[in-house]
Amino acid sequence: MNDFLNHKAFIDLNEPQKEAVKTLQGPLLVLSGAGTGKTRVLTARLANLLYSKTTKPWNILAVTFTNKAAKEMRTRLENLIGPSANSVWLGTFHSIAARILRENAELVGLTSNYTIITPDDQVRLLKQIMLDYDIDTKKFTPKAMSNLIAGWKDKGQKPEEVDNSSNDYFANGRAISIYKTYQLRLKTLNSADFGDLLLYNLNIFSDHPDVLTQYHSKLSYFLVDEYQDTNVIQYLWLRLLAEKSKNICCVGDDDQSIYGWRGAQVGNILKFEKDYPSATVIKLEENYRSTGRILEAANSVISNNKERLGKNLKTSSEQGEKIDLISVWDGLEEARKTSVEIENLFSNGLRHDQMAVLVRAGHQTRQFEERFVDIGIPYKVIGAKFYERLEIRDALAYLRVVQQPNDDLALERIINVPKRGIGTSTTSMIHSYARKKDISFFLATEELLMTDELRPNVKKTLRDLINQFIEWNRDSKEISHTDLTLKVLEESGYLFHWQNDKSIEGEGRLENLKELINAMSGFENLQGFLEHISLVMDGDSQAEAGEVSLMTLHAAKGLEFDVVFLPGWEEGLFPSQRSIDELGLAGLEEERRLAYVGITRARKRLFITFAANRQIHGLWQGSIPSRFISELPKQNLNENIEGNLGADASSYSQIEFDDSRNNISYGPGYFRAKQNKINGIDLYRAPKTQNEAFKSTAVFDNGQRVFHQKFGMGKVISSEGDKLNIFFDKAGEKRVISNFVKLIE
Repeated sequence: MNDFLNHKAFIDLNEPQKEAVKTLQGPLLVLSGAGTGKTRVLTARLANLLYSKTTKPWNILAVTFTNKAAKEMRTRLENLIGPSANSVWLGTFHSIAARILRENAELVGLTSNYTIITPDDQVRLLKQIMLDYDIDTKKFTPKAMSNLIAGWKDKGQKPEEVDNSSNDYFANGRAISIYKTYQLRLKTLNSADFGDLLLYNLNIFSDHPDVLTQYHSKLSYFLVDEYQDTNVIQYLWLRLLAEKSKNICCVGDDDQSIYGWRGAQVGNILKFEKDYPSATVIKLEENYRSTGRILEAANSVISNNKERLGKNLKTSSEQGEKIDLISVWDGLEEARKTSVEIENLFSNGLRHDQMAVLVRAGHQTRQFEERFVDIGIPYKVIGAKFYERLEIRDALAYLRVVQQPNDDLALERIINVPKRGIGTSTTSMIHSYARKKDISFFLATEELLMTDELRPNVKKTLRDLINQFIEWNRDSKEISHTDLTLKVLEESGYLFHWQNDKSIEGEGRLENLKELINAMSGFENLQGFLEHISLVMDGDSQAEAGEVSLMTLHAAKGLEFDVVFLPGWEEGLFPSQRSIDELGLAGLEEERRLAYVGITRARKRLFITFAANRQIHGLWQGSIPSRFISELPKQNLNENIEGNLGADASSYSQIEFDDSRNNISYGPGYFRAKQNKINGIDLYRAPKTQNEAFKSTAVFDNGQRVFHQKFGMGKVISSEGDKLNIFFDKAGEKRVISNFVKLIE
């Protein structure tokens, strides 16, 4: 008799959930929509396997993506079945792979006491190897090489299996050789990196069938959480382990697959029935989180994706309030209107920690942070706050030294950032000299440069850096503080450092640096801006009612809030133009899944905003509403659309997009926005009011000095319409678009 079917944990489930819990044999795919109780189902199914005596705890393998999820599942399981829960193979992919590798380490040339090296150690080792290969580690960074190797390992590729075409663009075509040497060096150290854990498992299973047979006899039931987020090697690993019993239950939601940028393959869940033709598919569509109108909006948007298995979220709870769709003039007004709504909600009894602002890109948090500090709304940023991010602190340190050369703390922070070969022995010598003479670090460096105390190469590097700061300080009296910042970041090599980092992290840091320059444009000078930053950094407040959460949509997955604000719903920002450019329709569909995730984070209220103007790379540009807005059900919207914003209530829904060509087919709303851009807005400062007259597009004359974000300072040679021929000081002659250069007056 199966007592679990009489257990409260089973009785309280809805019918599709019960069906998933009772289906114990063969392949099972549980399509679990947002807020449909997938963790309850997974835990109950585990308990049912044991209550029904279908198998033993040690014959079950349950994998999750995070240690937090594994801990939560184990706690729930212990509450249901007691201490025997500890015998289940329950953990993350990598923790279980590490266990298997410990048992079989000698088969891949390691011993059972191998160490798993940290990411920092990985980068250090790669730097040594790249220097041995005579690779310029400033041009091709060890961190970028590490990301490249991790990508190959996520695809299950050993060095000899990497496609040579992947080798051409990095490290002068020697990336695969570096990968091979790196693997050999790790074995010499009796070490493995994070990616090796699953890769070595695959090698063991493929090269030693007898070992795989042993695990087939040990493990006969498999449960996988968040299956839509698996990458290639995780998919292959699961397939090998489950190929004999085929008792594999995968729980996931193809509509919430949002991690393609880090290797997740939504195709793994989409082809489950092809991989397992006898599979049972159960859809969990009863949502226990959101109101009816919010779910209808989520269903409406995601239904536009072509690559999906298809399901419709529903709820037995109330329809709830309509979604507030709000147009704003620019980002400042967006932050202001959001803060007003938050204050109103708070005054009506809603705690701050029941509200969240979810942005598409990390740099969007800046204006909200500043607004919240200004008016005293307590908040927390999931991830680093804008002005606390590494790249922002570095950039501000450069500017502080330009403004005040005797700022020792700032100079010490960036004296070797990016890497210049100035080590701790040199900085210690300068410190000692400065203390002895009771002078600043900067002055001590200048005085030491007049002696022979420093090694010739270090002396030259320091002299160049000090001269740069002197020149930048002189420039600060002649050019705008925004142009100065661009000049400092480029000439210091700091921009190039992050431009050369091909990881997602590197791209995000560049976007944050661009947003820093956007932030500066609202201040008259550098001193005023730096004072403002000091006040913002000192302005954090705590409140008994908690804090508003501020985070990216990616970070919000798995969370829920009573009220959610979704700002920045404009083409190019959301959906991200970069995603569409790089991945085409697949990139657009992942962006739409991200919109679906954002919408379904809200329990009771949802606010969506879009702006008519945004600062992009320091320039003001007109924008059009996101195509996702036109996919929302109009009957569920409260529209607060103001006129003269380039897309009003009568036009935003008429914007049409032809996804099949990944090009935009524009409707009337776009052409009004486009006309605004043709008539021109002032590209060098924000329009102060909605009624401010648009100004003509900047005209460039031959001989004028200009600045380009990528190529730096240059002089206009000739022009043809909006195309400029410019001779850049460092990059030579280039043909560029006028919107992407700034006139240096």
